[in-house]
Amino acid sequence: MDDIITLDYGSGGKKTSRLIEQYIVPAMDNPALAELGDGAILPGGEKLVFSTDSFVVSPRFFPGGDIGKLSVCGTVNDIAMCGGEPKYLSCSFIIEEGLPLGELEKIIASMAAAAKKAGVQIVTGDTKVVEKGRGDGLYINTAGIGILKYPGLSPRAIREGDAVLVSGTVGDHGAAVMLARHDLARGEIVSDCAALNTLAAALLSAVPETRVLRDPTRGGVATTLNEFIEGTSLGIELDEKAVPVRPAVQAACELLGLDPLYCANEGKLLAVVPEERAEEALRALRSLPEGESAARIGSVTAAFPGKLVLRTPLGGRRVLQKLTGAQLPRIC
Repeated sequence: MDDIITLDYGSGGKKTSRLIEQYIVPAMDNPALAELGDGAILPGGEKLVFSTDSFVVSPRFFPGGDIGKLSVCGTVNDIAMCGGEPKYLSCSFIIEEGLPLGELEKIIASMAAAAKKAGVQIVTGDTKVVEKGRGDGLYINTAGIGILKYPGLSPRAIREGDAVLVSGTVGDHGAAVMLARHDLARGEIVSDCAALNTLAAALLSAVPETRVLRDPTRGGVATTLNEFIEGTSLGIELDEKAVPVRPAVQAACELLGLDPLYCANEGKLLAVVPEERAEEALRALRSLPEGESAARIGSVTAAFPGKLVLRTPLGGRRVLQKLTGAQLPRIC
Protein backbone atom coordinates (compact mmCIF):
# COMPACT_ATOMS: atom_id res chain seq x y z
CA MET A 1 0.00 0.00 0.00
CA ASP A 2 1.02 3.62 -0.48
CA ASP A 3 1.50 5.93 2.47
CA ILE A 4 -1.23 8.25 1.21
CA ILE A 5 -4.52 7.93 -0.65
CA THR A 6 -4.23 8.79 -4.33
CA LEU A 7 -6.90 9.04 -7.03
CA ASP A 8 -6.10 5.44 -7.96
CA TYR A 9 -7.96 4.31 -4.82
CA GLY A 10 -11.21 5.71 -6.21
CA SER A 11 -10.97 4.12 -9.66
CA GLY A 12 -12.94 0.99 -8.83
CA GLY A 13 -9.93 -1.10 -9.85
CA LYS A 14 -7.12 -2.93 -8.12
CA LYS A 15 -6.32 -0.30 -5.51
CA THR A 16 -9.96 0.22 -4.60
CA SER A 17 -10.29 -3.52 -3.99
CA ARG A 18 -7.10 -3.55 -1.95
CA LEU A 19 -8.31 -0.66 0.23
CA ILE A 20 -11.63 -2.37 0.91
CA GLU A 21 -10.28 -5.86 1.45
CA GLN A 22 -7.21 -4.98 3.56
CA TYR A 23 -8.59 -2.15 5.67
CA ILE A 24 -12.37 -1.79 5.68
CA VAL A 25 -13.68 -5.37 5.67
CA PRO A 26 -11.35 -6.72 8.39
CA ALA A 27 -12.14 -3.77 10.67
CA MET A 28 -15.93 -3.96 10.26
CA ASP A 29 -15.99 -7.80 10.14
CA ASN A 30 -19.56 -8.94 9.59
CA PRO A 31 -21.15 -11.47 7.20
CA ALA A 32 -23.29 -8.95 5.29
CA LEU A 33 -20.28 -6.77 4.45
CA ALA A 34 -18.05 -9.74 3.65
CA GLU A 35 -20.23 -10.59 0.63
CA LEU A 36 -18.96 -7.38 -1.09
CA GLY A 37 -22.06 -7.07 -3.24
CA ASP A 38 -23.62 -3.90 -4.59
CA GLY A 39 -25.66 -3.86 -1.40
CA ALA A 40 -26.13 -5.83 1.79
CA ILE A 41 -28.83 -8.42 2.42
CA LEU A 42 -30.12 -7.73 5.94
CA PRO A 43 -31.36 -10.68 8.03
CA GLY A 44 -34.87 -10.70 9.44
CA GLY A 45 -38.42 -11.92 8.83
CA GLU A 46 -38.76 -9.97 5.58
CA LYS A 47 -35.27 -9.69 4.17
CA LEU A 48 -34.22 -6.21 3.14
CA VAL A 49 -31.54 -4.96 0.77
CA PHE A 50 -29.58 -1.92 1.90
CA SER A 51 -27.09 0.10 -0.15
CA THR A 52 -25.35 3.46 -0.11
CA ASP A 53 -23.29 5.43 -2.61
CA SER A 54 -21.62 8.83 -2.88
CA PHE A 55 -21.43 10.90 -6.06
CA VAL A 56 -18.65 13.33 -6.95
CA VAL A 57 -18.95 13.35 -10.76
CA SER A 58 -17.24 16.17 -12.63
CA PRO A 59 -18.80 18.01 -14.41
CA ARG A 60 -22.07 18.01 -12.48
CA PHE A 61 -24.09 18.27 -15.72
CA PHE A 62 -23.25 16.06 -18.70
CA PRO A 63 -25.10 14.87 -21.83
CA GLY A 64 -27.81 12.47 -20.71
CA GLY A 65 -27.80 13.34 -17.04
CA ASP A 66 -26.45 15.17 -14.04
CA ILE A 67 -25.21 14.40 -10.54
CA GLY A 68 -28.78 14.34 -9.19
CA LYS A 69 -30.19 11.82 -11.65
CA LEU A 70 -27.03 9.77 -11.29
CA SER A 71 -27.31 9.64 -7.50
CA VAL A 72 -30.85 8.24 -7.64
CA CYS A 73 -30.26 5.77 -10.46
CA GLY A 74 -26.98 4.56 -8.97
CA THR A 75 -28.50 3.53 -5.66
CA VAL A 76 -31.67 2.12 -7.23
CA ASN A 77 -29.45 -0.02 -9.46
CA ASP A 78 -27.33 -1.28 -6.58
CA ILE A 79 -30.45 -2.60 -4.85
CA ALA A 80 -31.79 -4.12 -8.06
CA MET A 81 -28.50 -5.93 -8.74
CA CYS A 82 -28.90 -7.71 -5.39
CA GLY A 83 -32.32 -9.02 -6.40
CA GLY A 84 -34.15 -6.34 -4.45
CA GLU A 85 -37.15 -4.17 -5.23
CA PRO A 86 -36.06 -0.59 -4.37
CA LYS A 87 -38.49 1.32 -2.17
CA TYR A 88 -36.98 4.22 -0.25
CA LEU A 89 -33.92 6.47 -0.55
CA SER A 90 -32.15 8.95 1.66
CA CYS A 91 -30.28 11.94 0.26
CA SER A 92 -27.47 13.97 1.80
CA PHE A 93 -26.00 17.09 0.17
CA ILE A 94 -22.56 18.51 0.89
CA ILE A 95 -22.75 21.94 -0.74
CA GLU A 96 -19.87 24.34 -1.27
CA GLU A 97 -20.50 27.96 -0.42
CA GLY A 98 -21.09 29.87 -3.65
CA LEU A 99 -22.98 27.16 -5.56
CA PRO A 100 -25.71 28.92 -7.57
CA LEU A 101 -29.10 28.21 -6.03
CA GLY A 102 -30.59 27.82 -9.50
CA GLU A 103 -28.16 24.98 -10.23
CA LEU A 104 -29.08 23.21 -7.00
CA GLU A 105 -32.76 23.62 -7.85
CA LYS A 106 -32.23 21.91 -11.22
CA ILE A 107 -30.39 19.03 -9.57
CA ILE A 108 -33.13 18.55 -6.97
CA ALA A 109 -35.78 18.54 -9.71
CA SER A 110 -33.74 15.97 -11.62
CA MET A 111 -33.57 13.75 -8.55
CA ALA A 112 -37.31 14.02 -8.00
CA ALA A 113 -38.03 13.09 -11.62
CA ALA A 114 -35.63 10.13 -11.54
CA ALA A 115 -37.12 8.84 -8.26
CA LYS A 116 -40.67 9.10 -9.63
CA LYS A 117 -39.71 7.24 -12.81
CA ALA A 118 -37.98 4.48 -10.79
CA GLY A 119 -40.95 4.14 -8.42
CA VAL A 120 -39.05 5.07 -5.26
CA GLN A 121 -39.46 7.80 -2.66
CA ILE A 122 -36.76 10.01 -1.14
CA VAL A 123 -37.90 10.04 2.49
CA THR A 124 -35.04 11.44 4.58
CA GLY A 125 -31.78 13.30 4.21
CA ASP A 126 -29.28 15.87 5.42
CA THR A 127 -27.69 19.09 4.18
CA LYS A 128 -24.26 20.47 5.01
CA VAL A 129 -22.53 23.57 3.63
CA VAL A 130 -18.74 23.94 3.61
CA GLU A 131 -16.57 27.00 3.00
CA LYS A 132 -15.80 28.15 -0.52
CA GLY A 133 -12.88 26.19 -1.92
CA ARG A 134 -13.53 23.19 0.33
CA GLY A 135 -16.21 21.21 -1.51
CA ASP A 136 -15.91 21.48 -5.29
CA GLY A 137 -19.49 22.64 -5.70
CA LEU A 138 -21.63 19.70 -4.64
CA TYR A 139 -21.30 16.11 -3.44
CA ILE A 140 -24.33 13.86 -2.94
CA ASN A 141 -24.76 10.69 -0.90
CA THR A 142 -27.79 8.47 -1.36
CA ALA A 143 -28.73 5.32 0.54
CA GLY A 144 -31.54 2.97 -0.33
CA ILE A 145 -33.68 0.22 1.11
CA GLY A 146 -35.58 -2.40 -0.85
CA ILE A 147 -37.31 -5.74 -0.35
CA LEU A 148 -35.42 -8.86 -1.41
CA LYS A 149 -37.45 -10.50 -4.17
CA TYR A 150 -34.88 -12.74 -5.85
CA PRO A 151 -32.44 -14.27 -3.33
CA GLY A 152 -29.28 -16.19 -4.11
CA LEU A 153 -27.59 -13.90 -6.65
CA SER A 154 -23.83 -14.28 -6.16
CA PRO A 155 -20.64 -14.80 -8.16
CA ARG A 156 -20.30 -18.05 -6.19
CA ALA A 157 -23.29 -19.40 -8.13
CA ILE A 158 -21.47 -19.17 -11.49
CA ARG A 159 -20.86 -22.49 -13.25
CA GLU A 160 -18.72 -23.62 -16.18
CA GLY A 161 -20.53 -23.11 -19.48
CA ASP A 162 -22.73 -20.26 -18.26
CA ALA A 163 -23.47 -17.42 -20.66
CA VAL A 164 -22.35 -13.83 -20.00
CA LEU A 165 -24.80 -11.15 -21.13
CA VAL A 166 -24.79 -7.36 -21.25
CA SER A 167 -28.01 -5.36 -21.52
CA GLY A 168 -26.71 -2.88 -24.11
CA THR A 169 -23.84 -0.84 -25.49
CA VAL A 170 -20.84 -0.33 -23.24
CA GLY A 171 -18.77 2.73 -22.39
CA ASP A 172 -21.49 5.35 -22.99
CA HIS A 173 -21.39 7.06 -19.59
CA GLY A 174 -17.62 7.20 -19.30
CA ALA A 175 -17.22 8.61 -22.81
CA ALA A 176 -19.96 11.21 -22.32
CA VAL A 177 -18.54 12.49 -19.03
CA MET A 178 -14.94 12.59 -20.21
CA LEU A 179 -15.88 14.48 -23.38
CA ALA A 180 -17.92 16.97 -21.36
CA ARG A 181 -15.06 17.40 -18.92
CA HIS A 182 -12.74 18.37 -21.75
CA ASP A 183 -15.36 20.51 -23.56
CA LEU A 184 -15.43 18.02 -26.42
CA ALA A 185 -19.07 16.97 -26.04
CA ARG A 186 -20.64 15.52 -29.18
CA GLY A 187 -24.42 15.35 -29.56
CA GLU A 188 -24.56 11.67 -30.46
CA ILE A 189 -22.73 10.58 -27.28
CA VAL A 190 -24.87 10.71 -24.15
CA SER A 191 -24.65 8.97 -20.80
CA ASP A 192 -26.73 5.82 -20.43
CA CYS A 193 -27.68 6.91 -16.89
CA ALA A 194 -30.94 5.09 -16.07
CA ALA A 195 -32.66 3.09 -13.36
CA LEU A 196 -32.45 -0.65 -14.01
CA ASN A 197 -34.92 -2.03 -11.48
CA THR A 198 -37.64 -2.76 -14.06
CA LEU A 199 -35.15 -4.39 -16.44
CA ALA A 200 -33.59 -6.52 -13.69
CA ALA A 201 -37.03 -7.65 -12.49
CA ALA A 202 -38.01 -8.65 -16.03
CA LEU A 203 -34.89 -10.76 -16.39
CA LEU A 204 -35.15 -12.38 -12.97
CA SER A 205 -38.84 -13.13 -13.43
CA ALA A 206 -38.16 -14.82 -16.78
CA VAL A 207 -34.98 -16.61 -15.67
CA PRO A 208 -35.00 -17.13 -11.88
CA GLU A 209 -31.87 -19.29 -12.27
CA THR A 210 -29.81 -16.18 -13.11
CA ARG A 211 -26.48 -16.58 -11.29
CA VAL A 212 -25.47 -12.98 -10.68
CA LEU A 213 -26.24 -9.40 -11.76
CA ARG A 214 -24.00 -6.35 -11.58
CA ASP A 215 -24.01 -2.89 -13.14
CA PRO A 216 -20.52 -2.19 -14.49
CA THR A 217 -19.88 1.33 -13.20
CA ARG A 218 -16.34 2.33 -12.12
CA GLY A 219 -13.85 0.10 -13.88
CA GLY A 220 -16.38 -0.89 -16.54
CA VAL A 221 -17.24 -4.31 -17.90
CA ALA A 222 -13.70 -5.70 -17.68
CA THR A 223 -13.19 -4.87 -14.01
CA THR A 224 -16.64 -6.11 -13.00
CA LEU A 225 -16.22 -9.46 -14.76
CA ASN A 226 -12.80 -9.86 -13.15
CA GLU A 227 -14.48 -9.50 -9.77
CA PHE A 228 -16.76 -12.41 -10.59
CA ILE A 229 -14.00 -14.94 -11.15
CA GLU A 230 -10.84 -13.73 -9.40
CA GLY A 231 -9.41 -16.35 -7.05
CA THR A 232 -11.66 -19.10 -8.45
CA SER A 233 -11.13 -22.11 -10.70
CA LEU A 234 -13.27 -20.53 -13.41
CA GLY A 235 -12.53 -17.92 -16.03
CA ILE A 236 -14.54 -15.91 -18.54
CA GLU A 237 -13.84 -15.67 -22.26
CA LEU A 238 -15.29 -12.66 -24.09
CA ASP A 239 -15.80 -12.38 -27.83
CA GLU A 240 -14.63 -8.88 -28.80
CA LYS A 241 -16.85 -8.91 -31.91
CA ALA A 242 -19.94 -9.57 -29.75
CA VAL A 243 -19.40 -6.66 -27.34
CA PRO A 244 -21.78 -3.86 -28.43
CA VAL A 245 -20.05 -0.47 -28.64
CA ARG A 246 -21.53 2.54 -30.41
CA PRO A 247 -19.22 3.69 -33.24
CA ALA A 248 -19.22 7.24 -31.85
CA VAL A 249 -18.21 5.94 -28.40
CA GLN A 250 -15.45 3.82 -29.94
CA ALA A 251 -14.15 6.86 -31.80
CA ALA A 252 -14.31 9.02 -28.66
CA CYS A 253 -12.41 6.42 -26.65
CA GLU A 254 -9.70 6.30 -29.29
CA LEU A 255 -9.50 10.10 -29.15
CA LEU A 256 -9.20 10.06 -25.36
CA GLY A 257 -6.91 7.02 -25.17
CA LEU A 258 -9.52 4.89 -23.39
CA ASP A 259 -10.82 1.34 -23.74
CA PRO A 260 -14.65 1.04 -23.78
CA LEU A 261 -14.40 -2.17 -21.76
CA TYR A 262 -12.99 -0.12 -18.86
CA CYS A 263 -15.33 2.86 -19.24
CA ALA A 264 -18.14 3.27 -16.73
CA ASN A 265 -21.76 2.50 -17.54
CA GLU A 266 -24.65 3.84 -15.46
CA GLY A 267 -27.57 2.23 -17.26
CA LYS A 268 -26.41 -1.26 -18.22
CA LEU A 269 -26.30 -4.56 -16.38
CA LEU A 270 -24.15 -7.65 -16.70
CA ALA A 271 -25.81 -11.02 -16.13
CA VAL A 272 -24.48 -14.56 -15.93
CA VAL A 273 -27.15 -17.13 -16.72
CA PRO A 274 -27.23 -20.86 -17.44
CA GLU A 275 -26.32 -21.63 -21.05
CA GLU A 276 -29.70 -23.22 -21.76
CA ARG A 277 -31.57 -20.10 -20.59
CA ALA A 278 -29.44 -17.53 -22.44
CA GLU A 279 -31.86 -16.92 -25.32
CA GLU A 280 -34.80 -16.60 -22.97
CA ALA A 281 -32.82 -14.13 -20.87
CA LEU A 282 -31.97 -12.06 -23.95
CA ARG A 283 -35.64 -11.97 -24.98
CA ALA A 284 -36.59 -10.70 -21.53
CA LEU A 285 -33.95 -7.96 -21.68
CA ARG A 286 -34.81 -6.94 -25.24
CA SER A 287 -38.50 -6.67 -24.35
CA LEU A 288 -37.80 -3.32 -22.63
CA PRO A 289 -36.28 -0.16 -24.13
CA GLU A 290 -33.40 -0.24 -21.62
CA GLY A 291 -32.34 -3.66 -22.92
CA GLU A 292 -33.09 -3.48 -26.62
CA SER A 293 -29.39 -3.84 -27.52
CA ALA A 294 -28.75 -6.74 -25.13
CA ALA A 295 -26.17 -9.25 -26.33
CA ARG A 296 -24.35 -12.38 -25.30
CA ILE A 297 -20.69 -11.41 -25.04
CA GLY A 298 -18.98 -14.46 -23.62
CA SER A 299 -18.98 -17.68 -21.63
CA VAL A 300 -17.69 -19.04 -18.36
CA THR A 301 -14.85 -21.51 -18.88
CA ALA A 302 -12.47 -23.65 -16.88
CA ALA A 303 -9.73 -23.09 -19.46
CA PHE A 304 -8.45 -19.85 -17.88
CA PRO A 305 -8.84 -20.15 -14.10
CA GLY A 306 -9.31 -16.77 -12.41
CA LYS A 307 -8.77 -14.84 -15.65
CA LEU A 308 -10.86 -12.73 -18.00
CA VAL A 309 -9.73 -13.36 -21.56
CA LEU A 310 -10.74 -11.44 -24.69
CA ARG A 311 -10.87 -13.29 -28.01
CA THR A 312 -9.99 -10.80 -30.74
CA PRO A 313 -11.43 -10.71 -34.30
CA LEU A 314 -8.14 -12.14 -35.57
CA GLY A 315 -8.48 -15.18 -33.32
CA GLY A 316 -5.87 -14.16 -30.76
CA ARG A 317 -6.48 -13.85 -27.02
CA ARG A 318 -5.40 -11.32 -24.44
CA VAL A 319 -5.93 -11.17 -20.70
CA LEU A 320 -8.03 -8.29 -19.37
CA GLN A 321 -7.06 -7.41 -15.82
CA LYS A 322 -8.81 -5.18 -13.32
CA LEU A 323 -8.46 -1.48 -14.00
CA THR A 324 -5.07 -0.24 -12.86
CA GLY A 325 -4.69 3.43 -12.00
CA ALA A 326 -7.20 6.25 -12.22
CA GLN A 327 -8.13 6.04 -15.89
CA LEU A 328 -11.45 7.82 -15.24
CA PRO A 329 -11.46 9.80 -11.96
CA ARG A 330 -14.65 11.55 -10.80
CA ILE A 331 -16.83 9.55 -13.19
CA CYS A 332 -19.73 8.97 -10.80
